[in-house]
Amino acid sequence: MIHSLKLENFKCFQEQSLQFKSLTLLSGLNSTGKSSVLQSLLLLRQSYQQDLLPEKGLALNGDLVCIGTAKDALFEDAEEDAIGFTITWNNKLQGTWHFNYNEVADVLDLTSSEVTSEIYQSNLFNDNFHYLQAERIGPRAYLEMSDFQVRIHKQIGTRGEYTAHFLALYKSDSIPNSLLSHPSEQSSQLGFQVQAWMGEVSPGTRITINNNPQLDLIDLQYSYGLSNQRRATNVGFGISYVLPILVAVLSSKPGTLILIENPEAHLHPKGQAKMGELLALAASCGVQIVIETHSDHLLNGIRLAVHGGKLKPQDVQLHFFQKDQQGQIEVISPKMDRNGRIDKWPDDFFDTWDKILEVLLEPAVEEE
Repeated sequence: MIHSLKLENFKCFQEQSLQFKSLTLLSGLNSTGKSSVLQSLLLLRQSYQQDLLPEKGLALNGDLVCIGTAKDALFEDAEEDAIGFTITWNNKLQGTWHFNYNEVADVLDLTSSEVTSEIYQSNLFNDNFHYLQAERIGPRAYLEMSDFQVRIHKQIGTRGEYTAHFLALYKSDSIPNSLLSHPSEQSSQLGFQVQAWMGEVSPGTRITINNNPQLDLIDLQYSYGLSNQRRATNVGFGISYVLPILVAVLSSKPGTLILIENPEAHLHPKGQAKMGELLALAASCGVQIVIETHSDHLLNGIRLAVHGGKLKPQDVQLHFFQKDQQGQIEVISPKMDRNGRIDKWPDDFFDTWDKILEVLLEPAVEEE
């Protein structure tokens, strides 16, 4: 599990260290560096997948993230022409990578010593990993199939494009973490659990998968109770957007690393809160989750999960990103107590909802 990350001269950060826990939430105003934190991790994984690490360099463009050239990646007031990342894991492993700056290059040469090979066996670099970007697949008449990604590497794609194929292959498998079982569903099979949690967004949803292997295409249809099946293009955006998250989280075994951008997209506030609860439950089962979000409802779902004893407060890390009066990025990292209360807030952040939840999160008063 990742314990901390240090960025040097990367994008909007001259030097910034961040602590990670089982569940790490990145939030704040637009263009304050949240995505840059995720991108730093993705760049290392991407470079390893392109065989540039451990020996050669950093790939700024690829399937996971596209930065552009080194000019786009370097902190604009950098005092030295180098970009650096340092990751420390809970088992005391530490990797430091420094890359030489070349303004027009999209591959940066590695200038630091090679890190131990054990680091490249961690979940950041192996198949115990999922990344779902903000631009996920919306409703589609047909979706892609990929034996390489799904059968061999058990990946659902950065946009969730292989989710239907993944679900078709593994829907009868039991979910690895029984604590994630939805209380209304007795079966532990992935397909039933996905449908049960989908019911928090759209009650009564039933999913039917139709394969067309000759064309390498697959389609999903949805029904509600006794209603006729409907094409994915005829149901709400929220269902298509939440499905990859549910599949990734419910199918992940302990030790998996999941990075998710905006899991609240297109969800009703109640669904956002339930998503926060599910992510908190997954974090309590040994899955490390890093979330970029703008949703107070998602955060409050996590707070309620802590308040209900489903996740320990010391396993939650909050980072709020904002700009100071000089336009420099500052990161506020409040603490959460066992009642789900947060000790400090950034300026005007989630103020209204915080006041509402103060009542919900108050410890119960025992009657005399």
